[in-house]
Amino acid sequence: MAERRCAVVAVLGAPNAGKSTLVNTLVGAKVAAVTQKVQTTRALVRGIAMHDQTQIILIDTPGVFAPKRRFDRAMVAAAWSALEGADAIIHVVDAEAHAADARTGADAHSVADTHSIAAKLKQMEIASILVLNKVDTVARPALLAMTTKLVEEGLYTDVFMISARKGDGVQDVMRVLAERAPEGPWLFPEDQTMDAPARVLAAEITREKAMLRLHDELPYDLVVETETWEERKDGSAKIDQTIFVARESQRKIAIGAKGQTIKTIGELARKEMEAAFDRRIHLFLHVKLRENWSEERALYQRLGLDYEA
Repeated sequence: MAERRCAVVAVLGAPNAGKSTLVNTLVGAKVAAVTQKVQTTRALVRGIAMHDQTQIILIDTPGVFAPKRRFDRAMVAAAWSALEGADAIIHVVDAEAHAADARTGADAHSVADTHSIAAKLKQMEIASILVLNKVDTVARPALLAMTTKLVEEGLYTDVFMISARKGDGVQDVMRVLAERAPEGPWLFPEDQTMDAPARVLAAEITREKAMLRLHDELPYDLVVETETWEERKDGSAKIDQTIFVARESQRKIAIGAKGQTIKTIGELARKEMEAAFDRRIHLFLHVKLRENWSEERALYQRLGLDYEA
């Protein structure tokens, strides 16, 4: 029988590079929220993947960018803190954004963040695996050019070209991670896919659906908390959640005309929770105003973020 192996892998990258999608695909289950908005991931999310006798703990991190406010600084600090003690580091790069920037300069911020990450990894002398994501949308010459430039800037042991959304090339990444994992006991049961409590995942599912439904009407200034989780005799669960927003105008948008928006968010979230938890869910959502929630020390503690970062 093969020896058990276990590795902790930090997944780093600029906002919207596809880190959460990659983690979800590697795990084979939903463990991280995914939207088209930047900074969907706020704290460190740990997904647990199995490959034969190897357990891979994947740490999905907030996007790394130039922070301007306290909450931004805390998220970026959390991302870099994931490197401590990691057996391997994956730097995910949005190839599509790099290609667009080369043509029009439209994604200059994302590209600048990527180069900044590569430079810092090199400065810290931390070897990492370069994963170019969304390559299915980029022409081969442009892909090779950006790869060459990034390899020259960073300190990479391997380069992978993938489409995390489609799953193309993802198993190649998993194979290399498993091959290099050190021998050692698994840290979690074989059938566990994440290390966060169910009520945390439930809150993340609702936040994802809210962000997807509201699109550009709301910034990412909203937080969802699972207030109560009641187990019922028939095996179902009753979940009460509150969506907190920063302004009264945002509260009205989140509720929608005749409550239709919050109803739609609730229906989408409930369906995904039922699939994730394999049980019937009774979900009740409320929208409340909480001005300056991003300055509340207790919230940072609940999210595992450093208030003083």
